[in-house]
Amino acid sequence: MPVTGLGRWFTSFKTIGIKDTPTRRVIHRAAELVPPPVLCIALVVRGQAFHGMYVGDYVEAWSAAADLSAQLEVVLVPRAFKRVLSMPSKIYDDLWTAAKAMYKTEPAIADGGEVIIYAPHLTEVSYTHGSLIDEVGYHVRDYFVKQPERFERVPGMIKAHSTHVKGSGSYDLRSDVEESRIHVTLATAIPEERCRRINLGYLDYREIDPVSWEDREDQGLLMVHNAGEMLYRAADLFGAELASMIRPGTY
Repeated sequence: MPVTGLGRWFTSFKTIGIKDTPTRRVIHRAAELVPPPVLCIALVVRGQAFHGMYVGDYVEAWSAAADLSAQLEVVLVPRAFKRVLSMPSKIYDDLWTAAKAMYKTEPAIADGGEVIIYAPHLTEVSYTHGSLIDEVGYHVRDYFVKQPERFERVPGMIKAHSTHVKGSGSYDLRSDVEESRIHVTLATAIPEERCRRINLGYLDYREIDPVSWEDREDQGLLMVHNAGEMLYRAADLFGAELASMIRPGTY
């Protein structure tokens, strides 16, 4: 199975921001097959700021860089939020690229909660892959895993994108019932009919006042500016062991 396939199989929720994953183990195992000596130069950069450089054994250098990166790029919150207004930067001009607004907030959303991708500037799902996504839609991993023949001609990256945006969940083949862990809603310029057709929720962005979401974390609501830059993770979803590895955030 390709490394990208592994990431799709174990889901973004259980991969992003976590050091020890099956995908990482495959990369380390592959590095062992490279004739020595193997030297790793791992840089930690945030924006234009240089924070660290680790040189040496590929596992040790990568591990040290990952630990520092976690301190800089992960916001740990004590409790998962009921709803998140995730506002990607305008540099992302379609949902394909703005999907980071989902990936990097999903680990901080409670079961049954909702992420609203608020991006009035988005008018397209994907300028490159839009027709395929219209055909396939957004679904949880098991929707594809349990129907391999139906989707065998669909490129893996389309299925990976689909599952990452839809998030974790389950699918019962007999009843054809799909259940998502959280709800994903678009508040964009993409028409409601298309949102429903690709299996995502819809809200009219003109009826949302982002200012009203400010400073309401104690009510279970979070607003994220420039969503996709920082990874948000809730301690109560991942346990004390993971929480102890990440510097606490501001909430």
